[in-house]
Amino acid sequence: MARIFDVVEYPNEMLDEIVHRFPEQGVADLRFGSQVIVRESQRAVFFRDGHALDVLGPGRHTISTANVPLLTELLGKAFNNRTPFTAEVYFVSMREFVDKKWGTPQPILVRNPGMGLGVALLQSFGTYSFQVRDPQQFVTQVVGAQHMYTTAEIENRLRTMLLSKLQDILGETTAQHTVADLISLTEEIGAAVRAKAQDDFAAVGLTLKSFYIASLKPSEKSAEELRAMGMLDMQTYTQLQAADALRDAAQNPSGGAGLTAGIGAGMGIGNLLSNTLQGSAGAGAAAASGQATPVIPDVMTPAEAAAILKVSEEDVLAAITAGDFKARKIGNAYRISREALEAFLKG
Repeated sequence: MARIFDVVEYPNEMLDEIVHRFPEQGVADLRFGSQVIVRESQRAVFFRDGHALDVLGPGRHTISTANVPLLTELLGKAFNNRTPFTAEVYFVSMREFVDKKWGTPQPILVRNPGMGLGVALLQSFGTYSFQVRDPQQFVTQVVGAQHMYTTAEIENRLRTMLLSKLQDILGETTAQHTVADLISLTEEIGAAVRAKAQDDFAAVGLTLKSFYIASLKPSEKSAEELRAMGMLDMQTYTQLQAADALRDAAQNPSGGAGLTAGIGAGMGIGNLLSNTLQGSAGAGAAAASGQATPVIPDVMTPAEAAAILKVSEEDVLAAITAGDFKARKIGNAYRISREALEAFLKG
């Protein structure tokens, strides 16, 4: 014999649950006069035969044609007002789900006019919060017939929405501001993302309550990432690796040069390159100040050339194979002239 539920409730705080279905399996046998108890932070969506009949607010609700008038159309005239029927109740949490994390899995490419290559790669992360705006819409469009729906099941979808809007906003912002200006505009950028994402959240019955940017900075691996995006040839890539090597060598906890070099490499790696690879001018300045300058041999092995360029020997061999770096092959070995190295550095 089927059990008839006289009281339906879900006394749970629903910390990570957005929706909980009653019963979890099958359908509940109810009757006119059964009661549904809804907590202050909940709403209850009442379903019968796949139809959402009503949304019940906080309080104690007695099932009747007055509370759920559409029952009359589905059940016909009740026999002594105690006719049993099957139904489901979806309890929806109306609390704000806070401190949800977002971040850029891949750096975002933006314009950076007047600095280096004219582009920059940005990485960012922060937090956001959301809340159910329309319980019936959210259950019918997103949850379906699942017995439980948690925040983990929708977070990836929400992060994708937010990152799409962030990329649009950064593109619009860098059309008027430099990458250096973005650091002081994180609050404005966050507010713009929140406003732009509201329609996408509303389309699934949600509202975006907050969006905060905790960090927005240039990527620390610009050369590798730009090459992976197909924006660099081998020669430029090798030169940028040399600039990154100089940056890494400058980074040390005891001084401030590392921080300056890191910011320069991330925000304008081309400028750093042009400043560090001017061999003849640098040699003259070093001689005037009494500093020793590196001596480039007349003939070098790929390993010696790699040491001067501060890249790996494999990168030099790859540049030779690609025809970007002139070298003479003697037997199974390559030899590189000083003139070829200087011509490669000049591009």
